[in-house]
Amino acid sequence: MLHGKRILLIVAGGIAAYKSLELVRRLRERGAAVRAVLTAAGSQFVTPLSLSALTEDKVYGELFSLTDESEMGHIRLSREADLIVIAPATADLLARMAQGRADDLASTVLLAADKPVLAAPAMNHRMWLHPATQANLELLAARGVGFVGPVEGDMACGEHGPGRMAEPHDIVAAVLDHFAASAPLAGRRALVTSGPTHEAIDPVRYVANRSSGRQGHAIAAALARAGAETVLITGPTHEPDPPGVAMRRIESAREMFAACRDTLPVDVAVCAAAVSDWRPAAEAGQKMKKNGGDAPEIAFVENPDILAGLSEPGNRRPALVIGFAAETESIVEHARAKRARKGCDWILANDVSQGTGTFGGEENTVHLVAAEDEEAWPRMTKTAVAERLVQRIAERLAGTA
Repeated sequence: MLHGKRILLIVAGGIAAYKSLELVRRLRERGAAVRAVLTAAGSQFVTPLSLSALTEDKVYGELFSLTDESEMGHIRLSREADLIVIAPATADLLARMAQGRADDLASTVLLAADKPVLAAPAMNHRMWLHPATQANLELLAARGVGFVGPVEGDMACGEHGPGRMAEPHDIVAAVLDHFAASAPLAGRRALVTSGPTHEAIDPVRYVANRSSGRQGHAIAAALARAGAETVLITGPTHEPDPPGVAMRRIESAREMFAACRDTLPVDVAVCAAAVSDWRPAAEAGQKMKKNGGDAPEIAFVENPDILAGLSEPGNRRPALVIGFAAETESIVEHARAKRARKGCDWILANDVSQGTGTFGGEENTVHLVAAEDEEAWPRMTKTAVAERLVQRIAERLAGTA
């Protein structure tokens, strides 16, 4: 399936463009998120409204739209996709790709792309067999562009031969094959904890922290996109459920610890949750009332240490255990001490002091601390942090297969 996969569909001008609507429907049925770029010629065959209705997203077409460039520039269009699919890929667009042209939004996106491209050619059979087209195909294939089709059959022009665009189900099969081949964590199981925990004081009050769960949810989504069977154990959060991820919702640290143990065995555990270190020793059965203005005395006890528990040696210990260290000072030094104390493999240290905007924000600055080395990562979005972490996880686990 394609849960969590992000596909940028480029629809060029050709009668086969009508098949792009069916392609969008089939991709979304399998869980993919689809965003569309429609060329000027493509809009002569399908409308932006029809593509927008099926993708449930805006359709992009103008290279020099100031609104689009401020909200969603051509660089982001390609960078935020896992795969770019061109269907139909006309002889003209293939030629412009081979030449490195950037004279419309589609060609500019393709020139700026750092993601894989899968093209479904569609054209008259004489255009397909022309030496110029064949030379362009050979050049693009050498650059890593993948192709599905064309097939031989009757064409809209009344002729018969190779050049007919592959059917939507065949393009979907090629997309599935691409992700199956590029899923570095296929066959692996992953556990991620995310969000805060709530430790009850009485039926209406609790002890918590400011964690939004955004980073943990992003990591779970990235693991699922990489092919891992992923379980996300999350405290209360407003973050949407990541696609393709099994959800376990909890409230307290004790519930989270129990859910983690129930999820084992896994290959990798990422403890991104901001677990409360302490909880009230006793939860009041009724709402606590003011007592002459005197504040109640609340005794606290320590919560179970989830990261240390998962890191304990044994046959159910994950091959890779990763924790987070949310610090406000001496970030790296505290992370080194925490890694040694907990017994985990890696610690990702981040600065959550006032003014950083890490809690609840879109970005994070991370320092990866391992026994063998350390890495200082630049400030980036939490999605980018998740992608980089999953890449490092895949590299590490590849050595344990």
